[in-house]
Amino acid sequence: MQFTLSQIAQLCSGRLYGADLTVGSVITDSRTISIAQDSVFVAMQGVNHDAHNYIGDMVERGVKAFITEREVEIAEGCSVVVVANALAALQTMAAYRRSQFKGEVVGITGSNGKTMVKEWIAASVPSSAALYRSPRSYNSQLGVALSLLMMSDDAKIAVIEAGISERGEMQTLERMIAPDTVIFTSLGDAHQANFESVEQKIAEKLTLANGAKRIIYNSECQPLAEAVERRFGDRELIDAHQVAADKCQDKISQSNIALVASFCSLYGFALPDVEALQPVAMRLEVKTGIKGALIVDDSYSCDIDSLTIALDYLSSVANSRRKIVVLSDILQSGLADSELYTLVAEKIAQSGVDMFVGVGEYISAYSDCFTVPHTMFATTEELLDNIDKLDVTDSAVLIKGNRNSRTERISHRLELKSHTTVLEVNLRAMERNINYFRAQLSPNTKLVAMVKASSYGAGDTEVAQMLCKQGIDYLAVAFADEGAELRKGGVTMPIVVLNADDQSFDTMVAYHLEPEIYSLRSLDAFVAAAQGESGYPIHLKFDTGMHRLGFGAEDISQLLERLDRYSDTVRVVSLFTHLCVADDPAQDDFTHSQIELFNSFTGSVADHLAYPVLRHAAASAAILRFKDAHFDMCRLGLGMYGYGYEHNDNLEPVSTLRTRIVQIRTLQAGESVGYGRAGVLNRTSRIATIPIGYADGLDRHLGCGRWSMLVAGKAAPTVGRICMDSCMIDITDIADVCEGDEVTIFSPVAGNSAEDMAALLDTIPYEVLTSVSKRVKRIYIYE
Repeated sequence: MQFTLSQIAQLCSGRLYGADLTVGSVITDSRTISIAQDSVFVAMQGVNHDAHNYIGDMVERGVKAFITEREVEIAEGCSVVVVANALAALQTMAAYRRSQFKGEVVGITGSNGKTMVKEWIAASVPSSAALYRSPRSYNSQLGVALSLLMMSDDAKIAVIEAGISERGEMQTLERMIAPDTVIFTSLGDAHQANFESVEQKIAEKLTLANGAKRIIYNSECQPLAEAVERRFGDRELIDAHQVAADKCQDKISQSNIALVASFCSLYGFALPDVEALQPVAMRLEVKTGIKGALIVDDSYSCDIDSLTIALDYLSSVANSRRKIVVLSDILQSGLADSELYTLVAEKIAQSGVDMFVGVGEYISAYSDCFTVPHTMFATTEELLDNIDKLDVTDSAVLIKGNRNSRTERISHRLELKSHTTVLEVNLRAMERNINYFRAQLSPNTKLVAMVKASSYGAGDTEVAQMLCKQGIDYLAVAFADEGAELRKGGVTMPIVVLNADDQSFDTMVAYHLEPEIYSLRSLDAFVAAAQGESGYPIHLKFDTGMHRLGFGAEDISQLLERLDRYSDTVRVVSLFTHLCVADDPAQDDFTHSQIELFNSFTGSVADHLAYPVLRHAAASAAILRFKDAHFDMCRLGLGMYGYGYEHNDNLEPVSTLRTRIVQIRTLQAGESVGYGRAGVLNRTSRIATIPIGYADGLDRHLGCGRWSMLVAGKAAPTVGRICMDSCMIDITDIADVCEGDEVTIFSPVAGNSAEDMAALLDTIPYEVLTSVSKRVKRIYIYE
């Protein structure tokens, strides 16, 4: 894109202050690492954030152009366009950019499969097609605007993904995208909560095609097909089911490949290679690597726009680690190779990368463009042969590659654990959960994130780093050792230790962890351990009815006397309590009595202190149910991980436990499976063995058919008892299952969730999530 600030002011009804600069890229996140000289920073103000607060930081980092929602003080040499609404301004700029685009624009929408279809289209067309597609899941009101503004002038086809979650959103997206062709993917339950019916959601999605000439859809999705044919009978309608119904045996993938095949047929490209499309990945995965390394796996995604996003993400998780980037040839860019790799080298340098590794003959030919230490390999095989020479010790390693280079093999070689079973943690879903709870709070209310028990089984440092990036104010762990591990992993934000005891106080002081103090004795002991410290932060716990830990009414006078005596050594940061039945409407009177008692306790303490303190009582359930318990800060626990005191469509479970089939056997009726011959078959059966057992956290009570896992989206019940390291499942009724196929133990899918598993075991999701063994590899995805 190329805009002058005066042009932006005219388009967006804004006011320009300063010189009329020309800008070529947009920044909306102040944490962005790569900043070009011609960037414009767009300061948006939301319910719980105000990007105007970071304008000074962006000036220090070299940004000179700004779009703001209010008048701000302008630094020398900088310029500002003031608009009424920054997001609306970006959308107006995007619509104008689209109107100037000479190529074809294809819009993709649907409940599921949008990103997959988009990426498969990009993988199926030749580089000569000069195809541009929106990066990753940039399909929101902001994401679509940014996608259109990133669009290359040389592109002949632009494929833009459009996602909605409520009524009225698609009209704005349609105005920006103005697609020539629209592809409708499958219709599912995603984001259904804000629609009164499936028909209402279909009508909203169809808005994208209001001005389109051609529509690709799948007649197998009957409600969608009927709506398309009824509303757009005068357009060119392409039924993907008729074009490529036999491309894949799996129904869902078949529908997606049919849509890709229809696109290729429409635009004159060869039909897609089905086998080549299967491994396409659409998300960043963060894995623990050898020698203390952190692996950011972005295999199968390799273009200039996704490189910028991945470099920013690498910097956000690296902290103090060295940063290494492994990048293959970029096969589709619309740029000449010299221009492309000069741009790549600039982005690598701007991102502070310590070591660059190029893979491929094209990128190797432009080795001289790179100013950071670098080495080049002609092929992935050559790099694998020399991988022992690549020192990844305590580094964060980003691996990006085109499909043909198969750079996923590099990731596999650098991973620490080889256990087939993995716990997949969706950090983007966790962000959405946090934002849902934030929307329930006033803008000034702070948040404590509970990361005890390895973040409820989700992992340690990786989750903490994401929370830091999200602006969480405090982390809370159960024991000092957990906090020390976070410090060793580079986490610098405040950490509260909730189970503080005398034996751990020295560790807390050494790693600057903040203790929960719950008794006069613990206060005395901590002050003794903190001798020589000045104003060390502590948090006082009050017992208002749970009767686990905390100061009582009888302690208040002595507590105040001690706080006066110890005022040089410690400083009270917060006063808090635990509401023990906030999730039970039948006991709301008790919860209200706790809140009143907490007010009474903490009022006298806060009045006594000569400085302000924070008060907090509400955890996830109370955030939603008791506004009078919000006080100055709230604690996010299970809700952050996607579960609530009751089913809530606004929350997304973040964890999925997966494994793969290691063996399949056909057994006859009457034969038995497993220890004790507990699984006696009543028919000829296909039995699959999977490498997960009770040592991995799979409860033994889930055996003998009490729990079903998902194979190809269908239920496969357990057979026989759960073993220590493995178990068996019945796949008789699932066609075409092979050894190596994926098995989902629990996921966000209804009927297969950790919440469903907890209900079956007569327990709570906490226990299911925290039971997943440390030996199970955690993979972090960022969609």
